[in-house]
Amino acid sequence: EVQLVESGGGLVQAGGSLRLSCAASGFAFDDYAVGWFRQAPGKEREGVSCFKSRGRTTYYADSVKGRFTISSDNAKNTVYLQMDSLKPEDTAVYYCAAVRFPYRAISYYCSNGMNSWGKGTLVTVSP
Repeated sequence: EVQLVESGGGLVQAGGSLRLSCAASGFAFDDYAVGWFRQAPGKEREGVSCFKSRGRTTYYADSVKGRFTISSDNAKNTVYLQMDSLKPEDTAVYYCAAVRFPYRAISYYCSNGMNSWGKGTLVTVSP
């Protein structure tokens, strides 16, 4: 059974940094695409950053390019999202997600979602 558990959210001032972690179990990264999504109050879910371990392809939403970095530690089965230069508009619940055998481009999965989800962690950026 695939399980994804996010951590690392919290309150930070604009311009600050946070690192989110997603502890994964029940699958091997090589067979999956993994990503971070977010949903702000009253807004639709947005794919923030995703990657496929096989092929090492990554995707970033335009709104976070140059500020966020996705990475993984396969030995720990953990995916990270380093968020720098945070803005109030980054405030949202951040979710980790995964999809098995991703045969499409990574942008597809970051735009359309994945099929296994964590419960989310709240990030609040104050002005």
